[in-house]
Amino acid sequence: MKFTEESLEHAVVELFQDNGIGHFHGDTIHKEMSDVLLRDDLKQFLLNQYADEGITLNEIAGIIRQLELYPSSALYESNKAIMKLVADGFTLKREDRSRKDLFIHLIDFATLGHQQNIDFSYEMPKAADSKEEYQIRENNIYKFVNQLEIQGYEKRIPDGILYINGLPLVVIEFKSAIKENTTIKDAYTQLTVRYSRDIPELFKYNAFCVISDGVNNKAGSLFAQYDFFYAWRKIEPEDEAVDGISSLYSMVKGLFDKQRLLDVVRNFIYFPDTAKDDIKIVCRYPQYYAANKLFHSIKLNMRPGGSGKGGTYFGATGCGKSFTMLFLTRLLMKSQYFASPTIVLITDRTDLDDQLSEQFTNAKIFIGDDNVISVETRAELKTLLQNRNSGGVFLTTIHKFTESTELLTERANVICISDEAHRSQINLDQKLKITDKKGVEVKYGFAKYLHDSLPNATYVGFTGTPIDATMDVFGEITDAYTMKESVDDKITVRIVYEGRAAKVLLNEEKLKEIEEYYKKCAVEGANEYQVEESKRAVTQMETILGDPGRLKLLAKDFIEHYEKRIEEGASVMGKVMFVAASRPIAYNLYKEIIALRPQWAEIRECDEGVELTEEDRKKLKPIEKIKMVMTRDKDDPKKLYDLLGTKDYRKELDRQFKNAKSNFKIAMVVDMWITGFDVPFLDTMYIDKPIQQHSLIQTISRVNRVYEGKEMGLVVDYIGIKSNMNIALKKYSKVQDGNFEDIAKAVVIVKDQLDLLERLFHNFDTTDYFNGRPLQKLDCLNRAAEYVQITEEIEKRFVAMVKKLRSAYDLCCSSEDIDEVERDHIHFYFAIKAIIHKLTKGEAPDTAQMNEKVRKMIEEALISDGVEEVFKIDKNDPKNNADIFSDEYMAKIDKIKLPNTKIKLLQKLLAKAIEEFKKTNRIKGVDFSKRLKALVDVYNERKDFDVFQSHVLDDVAEQFSNLFKDLQRERNSFMDLGIDFEEKAFYDILKAIAEKYQFEYPHDKLITLSAAVKKIVDDKAKYTDWSHRDDIKAELKVDLILVLAENGYPPVPKDEVFKEIFEQAENFKKYSGVV
Repeated sequence: MKFTEESLEHAVVELFQDNGIGHFHGDTIHKEMSDVLLRDDLKQFLLNQYADEGITLNEIAGIIRQLELYPSSALYESNKAIMKLVADGFTLKREDRSRKDLFIHLIDFATLGHQQNIDFSYEMPKAADSKEEYQIRENNIYKFVNQLEIQGYEKRIPDGILYINGLPLVVIEFKSAIKENTTIKDAYTQLTVRYSRDIPELFKYNAFCVISDGVNNKAGSLFAQYDFFYAWRKIEPEDEAVDGISSLYSMVKGLFDKQRLLDVVRNFIYFPDTAKDDIKIVCRYPQYYAANKLFHSIKLNMRPGGSGKGGTYFGATGCGKSFTMLFLTRLLMKSQYFASPTIVLITDRTDLDDQLSEQFTNAKIFIGDDNVISVETRAELKTLLQNRNSGGVFLTTIHKFTESTELLTERANVICISDEAHRSQINLDQKLKITDKKGVEVKYGFAKYLHDSLPNATYVGFTGTPIDATMDVFGEITDAYTMKESVDDKITVRIVYEGRAAKVLLNEEKLKEIEEYYKKCAVEGANEYQVEESKRAVTQMETILGDPGRLKLLAKDFIEHYEKRIEEGASVMGKVMFVAASRPIAYNLYKEIIALRPQWAEIRECDEGVELTEEDRKKLKPIEKIKMVMTRDKDDPKKLYDLLGTKDYRKELDRQFKNAKSNFKIAMVVDMWITGFDVPFLDTMYIDKPIQQHSLIQTISRVNRVYEGKEMGLVVDYIGIKSNMNIALKKYSKVQDGNFEDIAKAVVIVKDQLDLLERLFHNFDTTDYFNGRPLQKLDCLNRAAEYVQITEEIEKRFVAMVKKLRSAYDLCCSSEDIDEVERDHIHFYFAIKAIIHKLTKGEAPDTAQMNEKVRKMIEEALISDGVEEVFKIDKNDPKNNADIFSDEYMAKIDKIKLPNTKIKLLQKLLAKAIEEFKKTNRIKGVDFSKRLKALVDVYNERKDFDVFQSHVLDDVAEQFSNLFKDLQRERNSFMDLGIDFEEKAFYDILKAIAEKYQFEYPHDKLITLSAAVKKIVDDKAKYTDWSHRDDIKAELKVDLILVLAENGYPPVPKDEVFKEIFEQAENFKKYSGVV
């Protein structure tokens, strides 16, 4: 018995019922087909919730009308407005003006407020407990409804909708895990493209969507890209994260626990105040659990009664800590317990402050406070704090506290949230500085100024790399989320290491010397002596690193490595960062690189071959390919001084590097941009600098951000950081060796896959490809593509092997351990896969990931075999669609000699032709679709012993050809009957129903009746909105019943006749311009 989408649906229904959420089939829901709200539920909830206030039916009708008036044509803005009403409530002006305004919540959050106001002593409420302990008053009406028909621009039937109080807050789409050609990506497309286009009204109320095949289960915003849908892998925060079928349980039991679901809907869905794009952030499970844990920890440790240490959050770099801070800020500001605290957000550096300021100052509505201010000076912060007793969110850098230890406020309702707390914030000691002019000057650590300025504040630390003293200031680690968990959750990509230190050192002795120095540099000093020792080591190391001979080697190797990755398509956008040891070394290396590649210093708008829109041109600034990003020094030589530019110029560099199409591809840095700088398509980091352990993780994590087509981030090591990196990873990620992949592993995988592919091809002669003339090569390529299509099982094995080969080769394409013969074979297999991709998908393969020679060969191979000509079907050009039914078109296919290739093309062509035919004759089109499916199933079940007998494949190809000819005949059959093609469509409907119910109805009467039906449909379809108007549909139904009776058509179920005729009429309206 197969586990189908329906089976999955039933399993999910059971899980929802276990959570106390009732199940209703769509057939049992009474509403108009065009309605998406369950108005009776919303009305019932409001009557119960506001019974004491005497809410009237008219007032409820007004609320429902207000919701329905939001236009689905402006879907993002309407969704944003409705979610604000749902999360924060709104004021209702009373029908009786003498009565006080009523504040309305569409969902009862009372139990949630209780949960956040009781003392948990760090313990969050368990999902299982929520039904008993926290159910003070549960007025909400929960319904999980499956297979509910909704009529919008088209009729659609979502697999599942979760309603709370009649609001369709969650839409769920299922796919079968056992169907290899359908994935949850198809479910994503169905929701975000088809459903949002055809039934946008449903998504006005949408909190988030879920896509599931039982094994892969993800949730995300309707407006998010597929890569930003995530699994909910824990039921309780202390659980181990789970995968596969278990993640279905963890999602329903975790995310859809009633209390948690209410919390997410109210506090964990963020819309920016203003946004150019449709941005909506739905929390991921680590963010949800971290924000809640910190909320309760702050509550437990808040001064004056507590220690003031609110807790430390240890989260992997790139896992979305800034959003966790934002969610925590909302929880604190909306909490009745804290009664509007003042929050001071502190960062260690200006660039981090800019990023956080931008995010927080654009979240005033979400936070619930208009005073979200980026503070310029200490004096301004003092004024802001002393002029208020509560409220306000103020963003600043720690450096602004160094001016004085003067008291800013003694208030205890101040919460300091520190970003990247591993840096200067933990420094509480004092230093003495003796100078001739001032004598002895006392300097304190930044944290000392902070604590003296805000003595009664509660401190919370966010960091990706905590050092031992962090916990002394902020308290114990309240929650942690490691790099490995982040990669497993696909929130970040894995990082791969490639060591190239030996390539750029003049001798082995220098390599050992550098390693020794690095050991001293890498560990942050625990005392003054160690700090000085470390500084001396750095200076000695820089002498070696800056050696002119070494820099020449380094420039040459860097260029070769970079260009090889670009040539092989291993870099998504060609954006890389080079970290140099010092400013002089960076400048000297820059000059060496430009000497070898002078064109990289030329100012251009974009790379060759990049197509720009007018919008792109407005954002792009002509710029060099390689730029140094560092601050100017007053003693810099003029050339260097001019190259570096002003602060505003550096901001422009920031914008251009973050633009995927900009010509600025290579950023040379020393200290800037290596922390807190996010460019998702940055995929390679070259390191030639001794970096301390806690900064090292921050630096390499620049390349771990998720981006479409990016499988990993590459760290290229020119200095010997590997052992130090492993120590840092163990220390800061709580993981063992193996978290960090070495490029050597990729080389092994490449060689293994090549060996397996060679065995697969042991019966195939590749001589012509590797030694033959150009035409022989092309012929061999086509025969190879035919060879791997012998059976469906072999084809799948081949595609899987090449996919694995591609992924590994992207990592190690620059490795010298792969020789030229192996590279030639690799590209041979890539080319075969590309041809098969074209045959099965009908679209161009991703040639961006192939070298130029192979790319050209694939194009020629497809042309030489006649394949390309067949694929010149433009789905947007009706003229070309007409061509596919012509005899000439069939003749082109007949010329193709390779049987598997021919069958694949016929299959593609038939699917396209049937889709076209369905536009004019739905019922016959469906019939042809079934016949095609039966044929494809026969072909896919071919066995090894059949495939070498050419007559077997020839016979299958002939059956495909015959089906195509039948389709051609059927398409023109209306002419033989002396009627038009529209009448023929209604003729086929009436005939099919007669055959289904086994009654005779004369041919001549069918002709007359189909003409009468067409006349009725034409009369009703003259109104633009006829298919959405119930009055016109009712008239159409009555007229059809009358005309069927007049023409003596037997009394079959009239609804079935009406349904088929209505759907065919809609088809004409959509595709034939019938209005």
